[in-house]
Formats: sequence, C-alpha cells, structure tokens
Amino acid sequence: MAQIRGRIAGGALPAGDRLPSVRRFAAAMGLSPSTVVEAYDRLEAEGVIRARRGSGFYVTATGLPLRDPPLMALGHADAPRAPDIDPFWVSKQSLDAEPSVLKPGCGWLPDDWMPVSALRKGLRTLARADGALLTEYGSTRGPAALRRLLLGRFAEEGIGATLDQVMLTGSGTQAIDLICRLLLRPGDAVLVDDPCYFNFQALLRAHPVRVVSVPMTPTGPDPAAFERVLAEESPRLYITNSALQNPTGATLSPQTAHRVLTHAQAHGLTIVEDDIFADFEPAPSPRLAILDGLNRVIRIGSFSKTLSSAIRCGYIAARPEWIEALSDLQIATSFGAVSPVAGELVAGILTGGGYRKHMEEVRHRLTRARLEAAEQLGRLGLVPWLMPRGGFYLWCRLPEGLDSAMIAGRCRGEEVILAPGNVFSVAQSAGAFLRFNVAQMSDPRVLTALARAMG
Repeated sequence: MAQIRGRIAGGALPAGDRLPSVRRFAAAMGLSPSTVVEAYDRLEAEGVIRARRGSGFYVTATGLPLRDPPLMALGHADAPRAPDIDPFWVSKQSLDAEPSVLKPGCGWLPDDWMPVSALRKGLRTLARADGALLTEYGSTRGPAALRRLLLGRFAEEGIGATLDQVMLTGSGTQAIDLICRLLLRPGDAVLVDDPCYFNFQALLRAHPVRVVSVPMTPTGPDPAAFERVLAEESPRLYITNSALQNPTGATLSPQTAHRVLTHAQAHGLTIVEDDIFADFEPAPSPRLAILDGLNRVIRIGSFSKTLSSAIRCGYIAARPEWIEALSDLQIATSFGAVSPVAGELVAGILTGGGYRKHMEEVRHRLTRARLEAAEQLGRLGLVPWLMPRGGFYLWCRLPEGLDSAMIAGRCRGEEVILAPGNVFSVAQSAGAFLRFNVAQMSDPRVLTALARAMG
C-alpha cells in the first residue's frame, strides 16, 4: 500500500493509470499474490484506486492527494505546552483515570450522589416503549415533552419563550459548538471570564477565533474591564456562567448584570449564558437571559451535573430564527437532535416527582461538604476566594510561594487528580489557585496527598 501511494504521490501513477497486475506486482515485491490482493482491496476501500471488471485496478482522481491531511492542532504547535496551562489536562486526567484514582479536581458528583434508582426505573420504562423510540432517528429539535418542560421552567423564572425557541442537543458542549459554528467567522474575538471553565477554552481552540478575557469578581465580570475589552477587541460572543460560576462559584449581581447587558447592546455583543448550575442554587439569582428576554442572550444548559453525565442531553434557548439555523446545523453535523432515548429518559425523570427532592438533598449535602472542605483546606493554609452560595466548587488560594501546577503534578503521582489554576485562566494569572470539588473530598487520602505535595 505504501509503495502504491508513493508512486501516485510522485506522479509515476497519475489519475486514470492502470496499476501493475497482482501477479507482476507480487513478483516485484517478493510477496504472495494474496497479500497484494489484500493491499489493493484496502486501497479500493479508501477510494485511492478502483477495480474495473476484467481490466484491473486504476488510480482514481481522489487518489492523488495521498499525503495525510494536516491534523487540526488544538494546542500550540510552536512549543510544547506545560500541563499546568493546558485546558485539556484536567479533562484527560479525570476521564481516563482508573476507578481507584481520587478526583477532587473533576467536575461532577460521585455516583452515590446521583439519582441512580430513578435512572434505572426510567430505563425499565423505556424498555417497554414502542420499538420506534429505540430504533429510529428522533425529531430535528428533540422530544417535545422535554422542550415543553423546559418552557415551563423558563416561565417560572419570567422568560416567556415559545416552543420554536428551544431545541435539544447532544450536550451543553455541543450547544456551544453549534452556536460558534453559526455566529463566528475566522478571526472573530470571543470573550470569556478569567478564570473560566477550561473546556470553554478547549472548545474555542477548534474554531479559528481569538480568545480574550475579562477579570472575574465575586459579583460577575469586572464592569470597567468588560467595557474596555468590548471597545478594544470588539468580541462577537461572550460565554459565561451567571450562577455559581465555574471555577470560582461567583454569582452575578443585579447591578453587574444591568451593566453587562447595556454594554452588550451598545457593542453588538451576543451572550451565551451557560446555566448548567442553576439547580444547585438555594434560591434563584439574576440571569442575563431573564433580563434580556432571549434577544441578545442565548441560554444553554444540560443535565450532566444533576442527573447523569452518561446520558448526554443539552439544550439551547434563543431567538426563533437562530434556533431554525442551529437546528439545520445540527442536522448537518449530527443528523438530528439529542438521542430520543436520552431525551425521553430525562423528561420522565423530571416529571416523576422525585427530581426536586433529589436536588434538595444534594444541596443540603453540598452545604455540609463545602463547610467541611473549607475547614480542612484552611488547616493547610488554603483560603477560599469566596464561599459560594451553592454548587460543589471551592476556588482556593495556596500559601505564598506555592505553585498549583507543581502541587497537582505531585498529587497525580499519588493517584489524586487536582485542578491547577492556570488551566482556567486565559491570562495565565491563576497559578496560585486550585479548584476543589467538595463532593469528591471525603476520602482522607486527598488531604494527606495534598499536605505532602505542599510540604
């Protein structure tokens, strides 16, 4: 196969030329004819050559550019990146870890915190459903039952959306990717908080855009810096968490929300508000989508943090014309919306009556876990940047002179995965911070490894 590819690439076998016969090529290569037949068959399957009955094999037009296409580089090719500043590092470490590895740096709740009984019951119910649900493609915008449920929840908040303003996606990450495909052009600037969820940065690397950042404060993005970045960089999108921001746990204040929307309107900025942590709040806080009415603000979310990260289901709520275009994009890239099985399963659990009780129990457990974790980390000299009103993250500053990347590397050697600060920071200004998942810190080995790494 390599010999044939080389001859085509070098011009010795141009498009339309006949390849050597199997017997002649086998003799020239010193191989069995069956080996050459296998090679030719594989090249034909790749579209490099084509067989003509009774005539032999011929080079196709598509067989000419045989060199492998350049890989899309999501990192920087000019120099290797240190793991402390790579947004992929925590994801890879956490997702690929063996079950025995402790993960206080990951972004999800432990198995025994999740509504496994409700999931099992829902799956049993779906197993008895019509065969079409289990075998056919779903609708282009996802099951209507779940979309109506979302509309009901929006209405409770004061958002008067209609069914044509909501579509389901394979995940919250896919929702952002679709929005980027629709609204961004090469060279556009995208604004994120600093620090922000590291996968925002990882995802944006897959698009030919510039990523700029605005400093985060306990009440949202710094308003003065926000206005300055908009004036200097003219970003097209701003991606943020308004409630229980990842990683800091900060919550948007009404005053900051008003200023953000005023500046966005003045500069033609579209905002993507990731509301994935909404159900972890003890009481609702200001939302840009509510104040804006889904005009310049696109709301996205998913159920991976509250129900199951194994059942991929997200959503987008936006203007009807944007939903129409996003739906077309999802057809082109995924041939439909969320899996019908996943969509119906989520809808069944949300209407089953036990979801609100489940989340109430989770919020109580997290309140205790945050206080306990803050106290334990405080004994080691780690100080929370703020005490969040909900959620499962603590953004903590290390004692003077310690670097979070070094600490995370040492702990990884003891099978404890941490989240070093600079993976969240576009400006690389968070080297003195670590993000802790308080629900993943019950094992005493976490603090033992941390103490040794800091020592």
